[in-house]
Amino acid sequence: QVQLVESGGGLVQPGGPLRPSCAAFGRILSINSLDWYRQAPGKQRVLAANIGSSGSTNYADSVEGRFTISADNAKNTVYLHMNSLKPEDTAVYYCHADVTAISRSRTDYWGRGTQVTVSS
Repeated sequence: QVQLVESGGGLVQPGGPLRPSCAAFGRILSINSLDWYRQAPGKQRVLAANIGSSGSTNYADSVEGRFTISADNAKNTVYLHMNSLKPEDTAVYYCHADVTAISRSRTDYWGRGTQVTVSS
């Protein structure tokens, strides 16, 4: 069993930065990819950023150039460096991981989410 624990959300003024993080705990052999999704009120959950095991990254057009995803493989932790935040970035941010366990089974997991609110 693997758990994803997010932290670092909160209230920030427009234009400000925030850096939520997500740590994976459990019997992990390898993490194949890590993603940040976000779900705004009344909208579907959508992918914001992704990082693969090789370090390759992908971003939604809406966050490209403002957000950077990074991972600390030794700590099984992924970060989302958010800059120039806008009110429309307000959402619950969810961590998602594609994990191969020590048992060799491969499963994807979700965190419980962390609220990010951009408002003056």
